[in-house]
Amino acid sequence: MEKELVIVLDFGGQYNQLIARRVRECNVYCEVKPYTMGLEEIKALNPKGIIFTGGPNSVYDPASPHYQKEIFELGIPILGICYGSQLMAYTLGGEVKTAPVSEYGHTEVSVVKDSVLFSEVEEKTVCWMSHTDYIAKQPEGFKVTAFTNDCPVAAMECPERKLYATQFHPEVMHTREGIKMLRAFVYQVCGCKGDWKMDSFVETSIKQLRDKIGTGKVLCALSGGVDSSVAAVMLSKAVGKQLTCVFVDHGLLRKNEGDEVEAVFGPNGPYELNFIRVNAQERYCERLKGVSEPEQKRKIIGEEFIRVFEEEAKKIGSVDFLVQGTIYPDVIESGLGKSAVIKSHHNVGGLPDIVDFKEIIEPLRMLFKDEVRKAGLELGIPEYLVYRQPFPGPGLGIRIIGEVTAEKVKIVQDADYIYREEIAKAGCDKGLGQYFAALTNMRSVGVMGDFRTYDYAIALRAVNTSDFMTAECAELPMEVLFKVTNRIINEVKGVNRVMYDLTSKPPGTIEFE
Repeated sequence: MEKELVIVLDFGGQYNQLIARRVRECNVYCEVKPYTMGLEEIKALNPKGIIFTGGPNSVYDPASPHYQKEIFELGIPILGICYGSQLMAYTLGGEVKTAPVSEYGHTEVSVVKDSVLFSEVEEKTVCWMSHTDYIAKQPEGFKVTAFTNDCPVAAMECPERKLYATQFHPEVMHTREGIKMLRAFVYQVCGCKGDWKMDSFVETSIKQLRDKIGTGKVLCALSGGVDSSVAAVMLSKAVGKQLTCVFVDHGLLRKNEGDEVEAVFGPNGPYELNFIRVNAQERYCERLKGVSEPEQKRKIIGEEFIRVFEEEAKKIGSVDFLVQGTIYPDVIESGLGKSAVIKSHHNVGGLPDIVDFKEIIEPLRMLFKDEVRKAGLELGIPEYLVYRQPFPGPGLGIRIIGEVTAEKVKIVQDADYIYREEIAKAGCDKGLGQYFAALTNMRSVGVMGDFRTYDYAIALRAVNTSDFMTAECAELPMEVLFKVTNRIINEVKGVNRVMYDLTSKPPGTIEFE
């Protein structure tokens, strides 16, 4: 699909995905690339703009990530953010030093209104700072366009060379007017028109899938979650009965979920799909026995998915393509170039090296979660399915800390069911990004019915998020939490303690493993 492109060069920043997501909110297509990408590769992409991310390093350290100076001579607009701004300054002859006063968190920033980035921004605005180094002197030809009490160069620019930089993070929601700044960069500096629209993506993707697959047979890995459901319906519209959806019930689903998935996508559901349900609970339980390391669990679950699909494909006969509902955060978090692996997703970093299919098709691979939901609505999938609670592919395997056993699965299924039921009863589910119960590996002493107990602790999680890349703990009413706690302790055998997780993302992730 021909479209305008802005690329994000990742220098190890925690917000690399978020920058790309914010650019896409401006209807401009954006991809994250590793800082190791060569100059010729960048030129071949012909981007309308380039954004340098933040990062944890100091630019004056020879071991820190750098980029060749020639990138600034391409004539392509560049926006440096945090480390990216310091890298721009350092590479072009400015000075970067350890800051006398580090800044972290909400900071009042004064901006110069005649800068194109800040033309729609208040003269004093609140931005998110996170730095221990600072630009002590801007390079020749640059002018300072923003400052704080402790940061003399909070932003700088050289419009003649289309180079811009901010020490703060315009991409995070804590920067009050950050989206205005990014919009100004992609439209007024880069000259983008904004041709990234979901309706055209869906239409073009269906045509491309039809052309690629031809008369081949397709197997879709259907979990019943939002991502795989959208992928399944998209493929159904592209190739119809050439598609077979295989739903693997690995025994790590939420309570009653296997039957619910079959009711939607099975023979009595609204979609004309070839549907196969594989009950593989015992198989997964055996493979996971004695395994407690999160990455190993993910990889086992990912490999076993593929092996089940291969077996089902042989029964069907001559299946050419495997379809997965992989989305962009899965790809980035599983490792991009030299970026850190946050966690291997069962359908990306968890795949075995050899798979018995001609090709794996991932039609949603470049979409963020909220874009997947928009695509689902474009495909005519009902809202109640599109906006259902997200559920990870490895299922409760990563909501059980430590070894997975049948006993632990039942505990977390029952606790999670109670939690979700009470949240819905109280009407607290409206607007919540994600909420679930997880089983910790902690056991503690308690007293129940005058007897000593030594049982597990359940952790409740609820977050507010729009993009699932950053998230804040949801402030649920205490009376709801008290009721949930009381019910779990009284109704779920093996639990004597309930805790509420207050951690945001970052530094945590939404899931526990």
